[in-house]
Amino acid sequence: MPAAATPPPAEPPPNPPDSTSHTEEAEADAVGTPSRTGPVGMVSWGTGTLVGVFTGLLYGGAKEANANVSKDAEVMLKMGSTTDKREQYRLMRDAMEKRFIRVAKGSLVGGARLGMFTATFFGIQNLLIENRGVHDVFNIVGAGSATAAAFGLILPGSPMWRARNVLVGSALGAGICFPLGWVQLKLAEKANLEIENSKSPSDLAKEQGNQSRVGAAIDRLEGSLRK
Repeated sequence: MPAAATPPPAEPPPNPPDSTSHTEEAEADAVGTPSRTGPVGMVSWGTGTLVGVFTGLLYGGAKEANANVSKDAEVMLKMGSTTDKREQYRLMRDAMEKRFIRVAKGSLVGGARLGMFTATFFGIQNLLIENRGVHDVFNIVGAGSATAAAFGLILPGSPMWRARNVLVGSALGAGICFPLGWVQLKLAEKANLEIENSKSPSDLAKEQGNQSRVGAAIDRLEGSLRK
């Protein structure tokens, strides 16, 4: 009687996909790309400082250029009083060199002053935002008041004069920054609302999915650190 045929050996089951590596990669991607969105109306310190420097450069140069109009008239009178071409060329060259030096100096001084002011203002504002955990008009008022008081303190004069400058600067900074800060925050909120309304449902679903992935990765990371 023929022997029964032995069944072929069963093949080992395929290895399941390594979900741990995919999870770790997803966590690394999620954690490696943190959200850069800040509070509504918050301005970056570097951006605000650069804008202040360039604005000061333009303002200082334009101010010195307008101040040289009367001096240019004096040069024209001197040139008209002589018939020597060489003397006229020399007067014109000297006037242009002095004008260039004055405009360049005014631009540098204006950029440095306004750059220091904006750097101090946005630095104090961002510090208040981090400490208070919220960005509202009071952060802008506090930053403006502190910045104006600090610059009033470094002005030359007697101690009583400096104390007066600190009080006046603090009051003026708060009074000017309150309406400006309120308008800025309202415009920023309106702009963000319009951006949210202009997004399509697919963009919203994708953004929510990315936020859920980032939140889950952060929660898992916090759980692993606590163990």
